[in-house]
Formats: sequence, C-alpha cells, structure tokens
Amino acid sequence: MKQLTTILLVACALTSAEAKPPFGGTIFVSPDIVTDDDPTAFKKLTRSGKGVRRMFDRRIRKFAGFEAHLFTATFKDGQTMEVQVNPEFSADEAYREAKKYLPTIGQLPFTLREKAATVWIHKGNHGFGGGNNNLLIHTDMGEGYISKGILAEAFFHEAAHTSLDGVHARNEKWIAAQKKDGEFISGYAKGNPKGEDIAESFLLYFAVRYKPERIDKTLKDKIKKTMPNRIAYFDSLQYEMFPVEGKPKGAVRPVVEAR
Repeated sequence: MKQLTTILLVACALTSAEAKPPFGGTIFVSPDIVTDDDPTAFKKLTRSGKGVRRMFDRRIRKFAGFEAHLFTATFKDGQTMEVQVNPEFSADEAYREAKKYLPTIGQLPFTLREKAATVWIHKGNHGFGGGNNNLLIHTDMGEGYISKGILAEAFFHEAAHTSLDGVHARNEKWIAAQKKDGEFISGYAKGNPKGEDIAESFLLYFAVRYKPERIDKTLKDKIKKTMPNRIAYFDSLQYEMFPVEGKPKGAVRPVVEAR
C-alpha cells in the first residue's frame, strides 16, 4: 500500500508539473481589460520635421537608418516620447498614424511607459515589439489589434518588455515565484520563461488587481490559482499607475533620440 501511495504521489506531481498553461497568449484573453473609454495620459502630438533615425523593422529583420518623420508626444505627467515614422508614409499619413496610437499608449500606467523614450512606426503585418527603450508598431498588425479590441492589451505586453524586463525578468525573487507557482500563465511564457513571462503575466495581474470587475469570476480564479506567487511579487513593488489611478507626479523625461 505504501508503495502504491508513493507511485500515486509521484504521478500527481508529474501531472502538475506538466500541466498545460491556461492560455496561449494573454493579450487575447479579454478585450475588456482596457477600453476606449478609459482615461489617457496622452496630451498632444507636435510635428518635429524629419531626421535620420536608426529603427528596427521586422520586415527586414534588422536595424536600419531612415529619414523618418518625427513627432514629439507629450503626456499629462510630463513624459515625452519621440515618435519616428517610416518615410514610406507621407507627412500627413505619418501624423495620422502616430495620432492613432498615442492615446492608447497614454492609457498605460506610467510604470509601463517609464522607459519608453521612442515609438517606431512602419507598415507591415508583423508583430509589435518592446525593449530598446521603445515601442515598435507595424500598422497592418495594429489594424488587426484594433479590430479585435486588444490594442491596449498588446501595448501592455510590449511596454512590460520595455520597462519591466530589465529589472525583474532575472530577479532572484521573480525566479523563486516562478518556481513556487510551478505553472506558467500562457504557452508563450512557458516557451520563453526569461523573455516572455513578465510581459505575459503583468497584463492579467493588472486585470485582477486594477480591473477585477471586467473579468468574470472563473477567469479571475484561474489567474489567481495559476500564478499566486507572481501576483504577490508584483504586489510587493511600488507602481506609478497614472492615469489608471492616482495623480500625475510630474516625472519629466527628456526625448531620447535613437540614431
């Protein structure tokens, strides 16, 4: 009997360890975590002419120099970003594309916008990107996100790469939380635990902690059950959440030009 009990315990442990994550990718879980009616910190967009900028373009899979259309985006908390738009757009098209995305970027809490100094905009049906103190947009993919109502959710993911990964993805306490949870919130996170787990986890943490009324109890319980230690880790941090909640703290950030 003792031997049988041991076998059953080992089998249960293996089943738990090999459990399939509840989601494929978290930006697709719900289009209601952030809505168009939510406040934005975006204030204005100012034309800055043209200039050579070094930008990453997924279509050619490398950085290249572009004579980009330039704009300065200003936010209500004092932050600024330089928006760099591929010259494949006309000047007016570039302005319209930038104006299309900046209000949604402004819906991100400052803690996610904090390290984003630039925005790159290209045509093409290729994935958005984060990192490099930047947010990367390909407009055909952007239109798809807009039609599905998940543009803000996509920016949450990419901005987490930009502002959180460098500090937290390899933090010992974060890695300990991963191990204690024993599961990943998505298949995407499980496939790249160092590169995608923060970005995949933070959006649903945000849903549970800041917009719980927008997800049903089943979903809420699933998130809490899957990553309780990650949630505790995020809870332990100090966030600046404007415009989601609180007042702007006037954290002025200079435009950083990527050359």
